Amino acid sequence: MRDFAIHLTHRPGELARVAHALARKGVNLKSVAAMTVGNQGVLRLIADDVDTARSALKEGNIPFEEHEVVTVLLENKAGELEEVASKLANGNVNLHATYVVGLDGDLVDLALVVDDPKKAKKLLE
Repeated sequence: MRDFAIHLTHRPGELARVAHALARKGVNLKSVAAMTVGNQGVLRLIADDVDTARSALKEGNIPFEEHEVVTVLLENKAGELEEVASKLANGNVNLHATYVVGLDGDLVDLALVVDDPKKAKKLLE
């Protein structure tokens, strides 16, 4: 699983431009997050087809950063995120993004984008 981080200008139509490029190629999104600060925005997404998403963004002339995603399955209860965040912090792993990619009963499938995926996987085993 891969994460795409797309830096945008905070103005009408930016999200539509990216969504159009992905939709043209039939890319389905597993998870998406977006936020603006001042006049800048960042859109982060996890696509169901990484190669096609990468191609669609390139063809749409949309600059992006791509990162490996680490997944972890948690119980849907208070304190679970704190435990994961503490393990990463104690291991000196920096967290860049967090996504919910699935819910199944009392379980939450969480995707994490970190600066050291290999170390994060070991810490979260």
